[in-house]
Amino acid sequence: MPASLVNKFALHGFLCTPYELEQLYKHYANEHAPHHDQVVAYLLINELLLVAQKLDESLLDKTMQALLYNPMYRDLQSPIQGKEDKDFVIPQHIPMHFTHIKKDEMTALHVMCAPDPSQPFDLEQIAQYALIFERPGLENTWQGIAFDFAYRMHWRTLFGFTLCQALCVTSTAKPAVVRQLALVMA
Repeated sequence: MPASLVNKFALHGFLCTPYELEQLYKHYANEHAPHHDQVVAYLLINELLLVAQKLDESLLDKTMQALLYNPMYRDLQSPIQGKEDKDFVIPQHIPMHFTHIKKDEMTALHVMCAPDPSQPFDLEQIAQYALIFERPGLENTWQGIAFDFAYRMHWRTLFGFTLCQALCVTSTAKPAVVRQLALVMA
C-alpha cells in the first residue's frame, strides 16, 4: 500500500479493530482528505466487507461484525473516478514471463497466457492463471482447487486438479476418473 494517512488507521495494512474501522471511515468520508487516501480507504473497507460477507457468522471478528451490522458502513460510494484511479486499482501482480502482448490498432493489452496443454504439470503457471481468472467470486471458477480468502492456494488440490485434467481426455470419462482419483487420494 502506498504511503498515506490511511496507514495511520490501518497499521498492519488491514483493519484489526472496530476503532480502526471507524477512524478509517471518518477519513474516507472527510471531504478534505486527499483523493488518493479516499480511494485506498474505500478499497480497504470494501475488501474487508467482501471477506466478511463470505464468512460464517461464528467466524466474524468484532471489526467484521461492526462492518456488517452498522448501517453507517452500508452502500459506500466509490471515489474511483478517472483513469489514474483505475490504474491504481488494477492489480499489477502478473509476472511478465506469463504474459504476452496482444496488439491491435487502438490498444496494447497484457494478456495472461492460458496454461500450456503440452505441460499439464506446470503447477506455477496453472496456479497463477487460476488465481487471476478462476478464483472464487468470479463467474468462471474451476471446481476442486482450494483457495483461502487471501488467495493462497492448496497445492495438493491443484496437483489433483491437473492430474484429473491430464487423465481425462474426454468429458464423458471425467466423472469416473475424478471419483476414482478422489477415492485413491482419500
